[in-house]
Amino acid sequence: MPDPRPSGGRPRPPDPALHRAHARLAEARRLDRDGKLGAAIAAYEAAVAEAERQGATAVAAEALRRLAVVRFHRGEPDAARALCRRSYEVAAASGDAVLAGEALNTLGGLEFEGGEIDRARACYDQALALGGSDPHLRGRIEQNLGILANIRGDFDQALAHYQASLRAFQTAGDARGCAIAYHNLGMISADRKLWSEAERYFAQSQSLAREIGEVHLQGLCLLNGSEVHVAHQRFDAARRDVEEALGVFDRLGAELDKADAYKVLGIVFRETGRPALAEARFRAAIELAARHGSVLSEAEASRELALLFRDSGRNQDALRLLNAAYRLFGRLDARTELVDVAARVADLESTYLAVVRDWGQSIESADSYTHGHCERVAGYALRLVRALGLEDHELTTLRLGAYLHDVGKLRVPHEILNKAGPLTREEFEVIQMHPVWGVELLEDIDFPWDIKPIIRWHHEKHDGSGYPDRLRGDEIPLAAQIIGAVDVYDALTTTRSYRAALAPEEALVRMTETRHWWRPEVFEAFTAAFAVEPAVA
Repeated sequence: MPDPRPSGGRPRPPDPALHRAHARLAEARRLDRDGKLGAAIAAYEAAVAEAERQGATAVAAEALRRLAVVRFHRGEPDAARALCRRSYEVAAASGDAVLAGEALNTLGGLEFEGGEIDRARACYDQALALGGSDPHLRGRIEQNLGILANIRGDFDQALAHYQASLRAFQTAGDARGCAIAYHNLGMISADRKLWSEAERYFAQSQSLAREIGEVHLQGLCLLNGSEVHVAHQRFDAARRDVEEALGVFDRLGAELDKADAYKVLGIVFRETGRPALAEARFRAAIELAARHGSVLSEAEASRELALLFRDSGRNQDALRLLNAAYRLFGRLDARTELVDVAARVADLESTYLAVVRDWGQSIESADSYTHGHCERVAGYALRLVRALGLEDHELTTLRLGAYLHDVGKLRVPHEILNKAGPLTREEFEVIQMHPVWGVELLEDIDFPWDIKPIIRWHHEKHDGSGYPDRLRGDEIPLAAQIIGAVDVYDALTTTRSYRAALAPEEALVRMTETRHWWRPEVFEAFTAAFAVEPAVA
């Protein structure tokens, strides 16, 4: 801030009013550090009012920025962003580039927590351009740029930013900054599954945090260290640390951190066979994350709850949660260069496939003759897709459709499904309802992939003789035709309750006799794909 002495004159006494503004800011910061957030808010607001009365722009900008952080931790993200912008405007109007950079750096953090990755990066870059000459600020900006690189999966770039951050904090003699840098190095080590390194960095960070009284950082070290314990299946140690962290966050009113703590507790309870407790903790995590606008935390907790439902056989509930997580990850950023988001979505798709595969296999368990049918149909469908020259992105749709194409058979009476002899007309009419029932079972699940047409129309035929809707020609989606063709092939080449399996060559002869059931290009590709080598039964 400007020197209070006039140029060329004798030093004048400190301005008591200016001193009061500084004192109010110092008191607010003390309350903030002590975790007394309600009192800190009132003190920051008083500091802003006093600074504005006295024209102390530096105090006003700093108090506004710190008030924004407290408001955010109290679950008021919109108010927090508005306070940051106000801090930036005050600092920029007074020509204080460093304080303007501080405001933009904090705003970037708020944008990041809300999943606005592009806005966060823009804020950080502008902050570095404005205030990078200050080592304290440069250390924090480099730290945040490292976090963005880490999220993209660019570990080398993240490591470079974190090391630059540590150097800047060491230059500034900033123990708190060094503690944060060690914490971030622990996080990137955990991402690389270098668990021993991660534990060492977290221990260094926590030790420094204790020395300087940084309670919140101590809680973060406990929380993230608990995830290392989970990786080593040290569940008692994980629960101990995460519960201690939860106590810290509760005292501080740090609701968003509580959401992440609840998620880890849910994982501990899930992995130790306590599903009811796990579900309660995951739901608490989702609720807190949604309330405070953390898209990433809500998505992660939703995915973990979906895994619990999968393990419990609650397949429909699992798929609903996976859909929610998929949409949330999609909101983080649509750009393909965000590698880590893409990796998370790819991991989510693997979980989808696992849930759907398990469900398909559970359906087959009602009929001993169809064991492995969905898995084979999925494999055959991929072979046919490649023969047709379709894009790889269509493979997920076909695999999911293959696993769930017979889900409606859950409603078919057991005695019809397993009848050894020919079906009566009435019984066959019941069987013909399974595509309709399949779609009904999934009607409240909004899949990211268009698999419901496969389920409803995989028994439709190109000549209009199929069911349930007697579609004809191009009215039948290509994906449904693909699954329909390989479904018939698998039925012919496996033993059923009413007949023995046919050899692959014989099955191809039979299908050639009814080639009018499929589009010409589908049957030609099918013949090419399955005539090259005998199919595996």
